[in-house]
Amino acid sequence: MDVKSRHHLRSDAVSEIRETLAGTLGVDLEGDSFELVELTDSPFDLVLVDGDPDVLYYEGDGGEREPFVTVRGANAHPPERGVVTVDAGAVSFVSDGADVMRPGIVEADDSIGEGDLVVIAEETHGKVLGVGRALVDGDDMVGDSGKVVKSLHHVGDELYEFSV
Repeated sequence: MDVKSRHHLRSDAVSEIRETLAGTLGVDLEGDSFELVELTDSPFDLVLVDGDPDVLYYEGDGGEREPFVTVRGANAHPPERGVVTVDAGAVSFVSDGADVMRPGIVEADDSIGEGDLVVIAEETHGKVLGVGRALVDGDDMVGDSGKVVKSLHHVGDELYEFSV
């Protein structure tokens, strides 16, 4: 994964990122410098906040780009909403990029809607392991069987290991 281009974001784009993350996750993203890094061979564009890879643009169902936190960004700026919490038995699977199954979930934010981007955290320490897209509403995630979150980015993947 190489850098195709890199440039500072305009203030309106920074405002959009801040407003979106505050609305969806309750995250107050502070920073003085926001740089967009376009990557080759990646469906994502990365945003460096004061040099840290804290935000990604994910492609939505309609082709629109949605700003959302990276795993590192979620650990640096813990979200208040949009969190799916998994038990210790699911940690190794989620960390390897597996989709999240109902039996591994101990809690999910009721405000999550089908198709929303979500943060996947482990229950013991609250550390974020991945980012995914909800396949069902949050109030339908806890249960006995079925896939409920599609993994998009996780600890140890190329984006997690990426440095500029």
